[in-house]
Amino acid sequence: MSRAFVKESDGEEALPERPVGPERNLVTRRGLALIEAEIAILRDALAVATAAGDRSAVARASRDLRYWTRRRASAEPIDPPLPADGEPAKVSFGARVTVEDENGRQRSYRLVGADEAEPASGRIAWFAPVARALIGREVGDEVTLPGGTAEIVAIDVTPEPT
Repeated sequence: MSRAFVKESDGEEALPERPVGPERNLVTRRGLALIEAEIAILRDALAVATAAGDRSAVARASRDLRYWTRRRASAEPIDPPLPADGEPAKVSFGARVTVEDENGRQRSYRLVGADEAEPASGRIAWFAPVARALIGREVGDEVTLPGGTAEIVAIDVTPEPT
């Protein structure tokens, strides 16, 4: 084969694009602020890498900046709906819900967007199985979760500070 048709390699592998899931990109106000902060950080990192001539860092920052820019463009900021007077709060996107299992153990979850999910701190993606089991429920409802049955004991629809 002629060398004219072989791409020269500089020894660097092309970075794969970061995948974007098929779910709607619902975000809390806090989540939107986190995305915008990440974009600012990556723009700075790209400028520094470009000035330094660090091709690997430029590739990483460029790829991540493309991802977060797409996430910002598709973001749908949503606040939890406030219940009408006399109506009970329902579990919805952005709400914090506290459940109590049969042993009296309580756990709290805040239903958030995919990019802001942190299960260890109780922030779960709105499309996760636990979140799906909770959405639309009210205080006093019993739900079946992966760890067993639990009762919803509190719902807070106050948005998190940004």
